[in-house]
Amino acid sequence: MENLYASLWHWAAVSSLWLALSVGQAASHEVVPSIADLTVADGQVELIMRLNIEAQLSGIDLDGVLDTDTLENAEDYDALRALSGDAVAARMPELVDRWNALPMLRTLQSVDLSLVSVTVPEVRNLELPRLSEVVLTGDIPRDATGIQLEWPDGAGNLILRQQGVEEPFTGLISGGGSSGLIALAGGDAATGWQTFADYVPVGFDHILPKGLDHILFVLGLFFLSTRLGPLLWQVSAFTLAHTVTLALGALGLVNVPGSIVEPLIAASIVYVAVENIFARGMNTWRPLIVFGFGLLHGLGFASVLGEFGLPEGTFIPALIGFNVGVELGQLAVIAMAAFALWLGCRAADMAKLDGVEGVVEEYPVMFRAWSMTGSLIIAVIALYWVIERTLL
Repeated sequence: MENLYASLWHWAAVSSLWLALSVGQAASHEVVPSIADLTVADGQVELIMRLNIEAQLSGIDLDGVLDTDTLENAEDYDALRALSGDAVAARMPELVDRWNALPMLRTLQSVDLSLVSVTVPEVRNLELPRLSEVVLTGDIPRDATGIQLEWPDGAGNLILRQQGVEEPFTGLISGGGSSGLIALAGGDAATGWQTFADYVPVGFDHILPKGLDHILFVLGLFFLSTRLGPLLWQVSAFTLAHTVTLALGALGLVNVPGSIVEPLIAASIVYVAVENIFARGMNTWRPLIVFGFGLLHGLGFASVLGEFGLPEGTFIPALIGFNVGVELGQLAVIAMAAFALWLGCRAADMAKLDGVEGVVEEYPVMFRAWSMTGSLIIAVIALYWVIERTLL
């Protein structure tokens, strides 16, 4: 029996160490989508973009990655990150030339874009992406009825929003993808069902793989107890709470600065993890505390959703789709945690046990080893985030 205990302790320690290393790496140089607002009037097109210029200039492949530290040529990006804002702005014409060579915009013919202005903020924290604003213009035929944008391979995701028309186009374009032909007069707005379907993966993606703080919070709920009852109470309280503030935040009825919300979200993770270490089960106030923390996480979701620019005509389907995606992401995290626990039991030669609950019921000390080790690692990571986000 001692060998079995030692085996599970070893598995829990190794798994938690892997979690700490992977989260620590992904916490820096996070990849964020570019955003472009497209306006066409009087034979001229205007693109106002918010993007990470250094990432685009460096040539690193942003498609399907969480952070730039995982890429083989990340040093080029880091070198650009160290430049002053003026130095980065001076290199923006290189990027415009690349886009025109594709070409990035076309009607019946290619559109030659000219750089009007570029605003690059100074670096405050090298671990966070620096988002710049770029204004581009170009001439198009006055009889043109449609326009198409081609986004380069490896450029990551682009959120394209048409402005100045009724029923405007709004879409998420992956690297190497195309917007398709967009009617200049408008009318290309997605239907309610299309919008719902488009925003489900956006919500899921914000949990897996990009919502590292939310992942750790959900794992904290799992580590208290894998019994269905306590887990269901906690997840239900969390879901209800973040749904409320997500809706209020997306509607603009509640607006709390990220400088306040983000440290508090990290603090909520610390609390849940520390309570797991000392608690022996769910107490009566745990769901209420989780509900309060869920309100904070909902504000965090709302800030992300706000960046995408919810379409006015299909606001409700977009909001519901995003929330469904978030819930699916949370369930996926819990499912993977349960599977990892099962693998740990297999490593300890306990494959005969019937599912995860069988482990908890028959070997509570072994689950406690897993829970305490994982919760300790989560608490340390989240405490670091509290300090980092407070000092920024």
